[in-house]
Amino acid sequence: MARVCSIRGSRVRVGGRIHRSGLAKKKGGIGRHVTKVVKRTVSPNLHTKRIYVPELGRHVKVKLSAKAIKTINKNGAFATLKKAGLI
Repeated sequence: MARVCSIRGSRVRVGGRIHRSGLAKKKGGIGRHVTKVVKRTVSPNLHTKRIYVPELGRHVKVKLSAKAIKTINKNGAFATLKKAGLI
């Protein structure tokens, strides 16, 4: 299963990490220099949760990001899952 949030659609992003070498001028060197930019992935904070929906009278198992869990706590399970098209 892909690393994607069911509610928000948050997915793995690709970014760059900068490698630097040299000693800072403040510490007596000639300054720091960028030597390489390396690709890296940034994963969302995903959790598989079993959420009880009182309107349906049953549990729903979904993969959520931490931000989506806060959204469910704020707006309610039924409204949030219905807006996302999961129920």
